[in-house]
Amino acid sequence: MRPAGADEVPARAEAVDLPPLSELTPLEDPRVYEGETTAVIGGPNIEPLDPAPEQQLPVTVVSKEQSGDREVTVDDASRVIALSLSGSVAEVVYSLGLSEVLVGRDISTNFPGAEELPIVTRNGHSIDAEGVLALNPSLVITDGSIGPTDVVLQLADAGVAVVTVDRAIDPESSYVVMQQVADALGAGAAAPELIDRLKQAIADKEAEVQALLPEESKRPRIAFLYVRGTAGIFYLFGEGSGVDSLIRSIGAIDVAEEIGWVGEKPMTEEALVGMNPDIILVMTKGLESAGGVDGLLAAQPSIALTEAGMHRRIIDVDDSVLFAGGTRIPDVIDGLARAVYAPDSL
Repeated sequence: MRPAGADEVPARAEAVDLPPLSELTPLEDPRVYEGETTAVIGGPNIEPLDPAPEQQLPVTVVSKEQSGDREVTVDDASRVIALSLSGSVAEVVYSLGLSEVLVGRDISTNFPGAEELPIVTRNGHSIDAEGVLALNPSLVITDGSIGPTDVVLQLADAGVAVVTVDRAIDPESSYVVMQQVADALGAGAAAPELIDRLKQAIADKEAEVQALLPEESKRPRIAFLYVRGTAGIFYLFGEGSGVDSLIRSIGAIDVAEEIGWVGEKPMTEEALVGMNPDIILVMTKGLESAGGVDGLLAAQPSIALTEAGMHRRIIDVDDSVLFAGGTRIPDVIDGLARAVYAPDSL
């Protein structure tokens, strides 16, 4: 399953100015705070490369497709559409300093000037083939999170070079995707500098978060639950989901890691009660679909029996940003840290 809801439009992230973490007054014990919080994600804060790299074309790259790896030769990368459910692929293009080659966007792409680009996705997660072809792109770069597959094949059959990159969900996969996107644009030599910038930005943000942390015995235990509606079914996200690295980055304890949970799998009510997290992290659209915190607690009695449920300590995060990966990682770390350790500042 995919973490971002396939049944609704992901909210487009808006740039938000927030005070530095150093100016916040953290909770003495974040485990016992009362009340729900919506995380506020600022940024994007990584500046694009300047000067922009020169594109060296043609270039042959490997497209990472469901049917297997396929070599694609890119002769022209002057009219590009970069598509992903989170907007992260286009934001990598922007961060490389090459946003001027973009001629269209998905609904989640968010960087200065992106609002001027025409949207070529429908319902947030479906490619509008006619809309794409009308823009006469020379290259489409996608991470496969937006489909359907036959539309992508239709674009290739129409003579458009289509390159599929991996999906960025955490720092390591983001570094890989940055190199893949740069390669497809004929700017592969510029990727290491951007990767180093992201690594430094993540390290700097993690260092800032350290000042907010309580003593070791008061570090909150967090579980990320994927919920949709009131059907009583929810998934716990563990190792390899992307949330695990975010929880580590904010210095909290990942309850999924405590029990060796890998990937995204259904969680039983008994198991959740036994794990007893202090904080439950959910996506905003998922919480809305459950009727807010009241609806979630009514529909999921097991959640109400945990410390998180008893304290209504539910934190929701914008669907389109939480799993964005790439250049948004430092921003998400920042937003989660505020919601966990200084919720009254939001």
